[in-house]
Amino acid sequence: MKTSPIQSVFHPSDFSEGDQHAFEHALRIALAAHGKLSLLHVTDSSAESEWTDFPRVRQTLEAWGALPRGASRDDVTAAGLRVHKLRRRGGSVAEEILSHVSEDRPDIVVLATHQRSGVGRWLHHALAEPIARAGHADTLFVPRRVLGFIRGDTGRVVLETILVPVDRVPHPQSALDAAARLARALGCPAVHFILLHVGPESDAPRLQPPTDAGWTWETQSWEGPVVEHILESAEACNADLIVMAKRGQRSLLDALRGSTTERVVRGARCPVLVVPVDG
Repeated sequence: MKTSPIQSVFHPSDFSEGDQHAFEHALRIALAAHGKLSLLHVTDSSAESEWTDFPRVRQTLEAWGALPRGASRDDVTAAGLRVHKLRRRGGSVAEEILSHVSEDRPDIVVLATHQRSGVGRWLHHALAEPIARAGHADTLFVPRRVLGFIRGDTGRVVLETILVPVDRVPHPQSALDAAARLARALGCPAVHFILLHVGPESDAPRLQPPTDAGWTWETQSWEGPVVEHILESAEACNADLIVMAKRGQRSLLDALRGSTTERVVRGARCPVLVVPVDG
């Protein structure tokens, strides 16, 4: 099933060194899609930030060989990339990010995540999970200590194995479609999709896998703890990306310990793409 191409990418940045990998993923996706990259920084009323503090788009593209040395802003535009840098002062960081998502409606949001757990996660006011929970755009989580599928020094794309956990609820077709859309945007010639169903094989939902030339797929069924199986399978197959469908939280227990998707995000050793599903 073909889906609409990616046209806009949104990356909130905290200007930290740990944010670099997420920025590189956002930039590479926007560049490949010949689309718009919006960079947002939210600061409190007492903090000062300069436009030069934003992640360096031109310097990164020059290092990747996508632009000549000493390139101008016009060269960035000529490369098919539109960059918007936004700075907002005061207010809640999560609320400002959600406000932008609601107003601009990007195709994909790219977030760095600390992957904190337990008390530390609550004390540090984790932002990524509530943003994904309330947002209505595909959200790519890039753990701060994970290299990811974009090589920061060269911009090379290494997206060869995508793990898609599947269940009847929420239906995972949207997640599979989003995985294919991202791989198409990045021009991946050979991708292997693993559709992982945790439970009896007879209960697995019917899906329409992508049929692009050079792409392959397989199904696997397991029985046991869901989150553990997803994370173990991702490591066993050396997945470059996990893609999951996501609904809103359904119970107080979910709110306290996190939904299945959020627990996968916290434990994964590769980026995780979360795809919102209605119903």
